[in-house]
Amino acid sequence: MEEGRKEMAMRELPAGSESPPPVPPPRRGLRYNSPLVQVSLMGLVCFCCPGMFNALSGLGGGGQFDHTTADNANTALYACFSVFGILGGGAHNLLGPRTTLLLGSLTYPLYAASFLYYNHRRNSQVFPVTAGAFLGAGAGLLWAAQGAIMTSYPPPNRRGSYISLFWCLFNLGGVLGGLLPFSFNYNRRADAANVNDATYIAFMAFMLVGAGLTFLVLPPSKIVRDDGTRATSVTYSSVSTEGWEILKLFTNWRMLLVLPAAWASNFFYTYQFNNVNGLLFTLRTKGLNNVFYWGAQMVGSAGIGYFLDFGFSSRRKRGLIGVAAVAVLGTAIWAGGLANQLRYLDGTFPNKIDFKEGSRYAGPFLLYFSYGLLDAMFQSLIYWIIGALANDSQILSRYVGFYKGVQSAGAAVAWQVDTHKRSLLSQLIVNWGLTTISYPLLALLVFLAVKDDDNSVSNVEDGKEKDTKMAAPTSFH
Repeated sequence: MEEGRKEMAMRELPAGSESPPPVPPPRRGLRYNSPLVQVSLMGLVCFCCPGMFNALSGLGGGGQFDHTTADNANTALYACFSVFGILGGGAHNLLGPRTTLLLGSLTYPLYAASFLYYNHRRNSQVFPVTAGAFLGAGAGLLWAAQGAIMTSYPPPNRRGSYISLFWCLFNLGGVLGGLLPFSFNYNRRADAANVNDATYIAFMAFMLVGAGLTFLVLPPSKIVRDDGTRATSVTYSSVSTEGWEILKLFTNWRMLLVLPAAWASNFFYTYQFNNVNGLLFTLRTKGLNNVFYWGAQMVGSAGIGYFLDFGFSSRRKRGLIGVAAVAVLGTAIWAGGLANQLRYLDGTFPNKIDFKEGSRYAGPFLLYFSYGLLDAMFQSLIYWIIGALANDSQILSRYVGFYKGVQSAGAAVAWQVDTHKRSLLSQLIVNWGLTTISYPLLALLVFLAVKDDDNSVSNVEDGKEKDTKMAAPTSFH
């Protein structure tokens, strides 16, 4: 706790002062305490931990032919994530980003180790399910800290670009992680029941490196933008304050408008991973597909991020058109998913597709690639909107924690839906419907809460709306 106090405490103000003391002029060139370096570092942590986890999940069934164990482990994971995601913002404000990230990142290699164990002890699901629950708690902490860093550190008029940078680094982990099972299982039989031990060991190694990288993350009080302004105001919080502020999120109209999008944003992973990639393709092709699924995420995030920063002079107009563009693209992609699903309504697909089959592979591959593209655009858009609601890292950590908590509650339900063998057509329709419902609500949030001035936000303090502007650059003459 003392570390958290030191990390999150603001410098003491001089008597009679109404603003923080001037920060030293930033050095030219790439600075370790710049938002660019710290957001990039956050991307590398997520490259190694959540990125590798995504590659593992994207194999369908956690790399196992029978999805039951992975479904139960992921249910425990996302049930705990839904709680600790919401509490994670408060934990970040109490402990600081470095401690919060370290605690969260250490649970990822434990999860990979549980499936390595399961490869040799198939009569027990206890370790994978328990590890999933621990990972849910850890992921809630990690993503709350990540969200606070990614939304509060960048200059407001470049937030979309920084989100894209993070998303590209993060999903590069999924790309490389997809290559691991592809290469390690290339020459195995097409009907092999699970990936080999080397695949899980490689995932664990990357995840441990990610945990080590968290020691390089600086406290918010040391982050200075290129214009000399502090990235965020920082004050030490208390347990009672965080508890009350978290409860208030459930009556915050902004968060209520985000709620359907948050619920939908991980709900579709179960269907896409288990019932598209997991059912249609051979073992080695699943890994190759993941390379392109997460590669598509990099393309999608870069595209939407650039538009949200530079598309129009009006920030509100950029947001509204961004919502419309994602809605149109999403409708087209889910329509393609419906056409594909009609080919195997009974949930069986015995003649697995291999990447060497040319025309037979092209259509399902393009669909899976498009799912990845849409996911990145959808989530980057949501992060951009949340980041436009406040400038303070404490407020944003709570907002992102709420988003991740609701997102994970939806995912927990989705994994159990699959465990109970609900029809694949109904799963697709629910996924399509949830994303469709969220678009007009996000557009309404942009219209009501996003200001046209890039440096202006509408914070909420003590239940009252307060317009604020970022501090002008400090003069160093």
